[in-house]
Amino acid sequence: MNILNDNTCAWINDLSTRTKINVLTNKDDCDWLIVGAGYTGLSAARVLAKLHPTKNIILADAQLAGEGASSRNSGYLVDTTLNDGFNTNKDISNYKNKTLIYNLGIEVIKKFVKDYQVDCEWNECGKYFASSKSIDEKKLKVFSKLLTKCGFENNLFSQNELSKKLGTTFYKVALYTKGGILLHPGKLARAMISALPNNVRLYENSYLVNWIKNKDFYNCKFNNGLIRTKKIIFATNGFLKSLGIKKNYNFPLTLTASMTRKLTDKEFKLIGSPNEWGVLPVRPMGATIRMTKSKRILIRNTVEIYNPQSMSNLDLKKRSLKHSIGIKKRFPQLPSDLIESSWSGIVSRSRNSSQIFDKIDENIYVAGCYNGSGIGVGTLFGEQIAIKASNHNSKEIGLIENLNKPTKLPPDYLLNLGIRIKLMYESLRAKSDI
Repeated sequence: MNILNDNTCAWINDLSTRTKINVLTNKDDCDWLIVGAGYTGLSAARVLAKLHPTKNIILADAQLAGEGASSRNSGYLVDTTLNDGFNTNKDISNYKNKTLIYNLGIEVIKKFVKDYQVDCEWNECGKYFASSKSIDEKKLKVFSKLLTKCGFENNLFSQNELSKKLGTTFYKVALYTKGGILLHPGKLARAMISALPNNVRLYENSYLVNWIKNKDFYNCKFNNGLIRTKKIIFATNGFLKSLGIKKNYNFPLTLTASMTRKLTDKEFKLIGSPNEWGVLPVRPMGATIRMTKSKRILIRNTVEIYNPQSMSNLDLKKRSLKHSIGIKKRFPQLPSDLIESSWSGIVSRSRNSSQIFDKIDENIYVAGCYNGSGIGVGTLFGEQIAIKASNHNSKEIGLIENLNKPTKLPPDYLLNLGIRIKLMYESLRAKSDI
């Protein structure tokens, strides 16, 4: 199969080509400037426009709106993340607060989907934390007790049970959690673009170079023009650090994924014709993998420090080969040349897996660093940072601001070294599940 280049991805290829693309070409003025048109920026713009229907709002993105990480993720709207080893009431309390935010994010997306009649292949099928190692059953049992204590429905499955549900005998044990949702991230992002109110001007392929305060305004220089604004919301997530924003508290990582072509009816029967499902790894560097509604298999099993925004075709093909091997290990009865599209995306991480939600200067706000859970949390934070920046309040803002804050990072040379060592160590631990 031909591997598509990194300018697009399988999710985006499902969508019709947008024809009305506005690019900043000169000077413009606005009351609000939102930088970054992913889930966070799109949600912030929509809420701001409703709160201030007479104000001029500009939403700008360095790429095409919604085609960064928002359309390049695996399509998991998570309610829980895998945590183990909690021993104190404080640990459990922090985990409950974290999952509360996840579930608020789910409710925000659910409301948007309902209000705007969005077809994003919404499937409340839950998810599996799965491992090919029986030894990980102990870890999953510990996690199961924590989830039960927190009120989350869950079930432990053995290999025989899993093979019927997933169509593969690869996994020896898995913990199923009910609350997670699988969806088509590209369709969701595209719907958010369509929902932008009339007082929002969207500029694409327009990246911010710098911003300088001049009395009551900020002069924001872009690669192709200048915007003068009274207030700014930064919603660039994985690119916050490159803009110098909270640079000592977040760092980017590059993830690479691939998706197969649609399985034929014969191929689908060979793996037992399973319902749509999603698997997350028990070991951090293991593969994320899912069966889509359209009978395609998505796999993501690389996380790394990779500075360029787009990978070369050669680098992408190397990672795509790794994905092919991962699929073949799980489904040996399927052909080896199934992959149709491979792509990379940038996520933002913090040292302690906490998010950024803050006022960083007079009339400058920022939301981001979602640690791989950006669909729900990013949308929630976008709506709430718009409310906060409007000098309003909400119970959600109170809950968000009560969360743990990101901890300070070491200098870049130590950080990069530490990340590489950590990723190498976790890759070795998860070798069998890649």
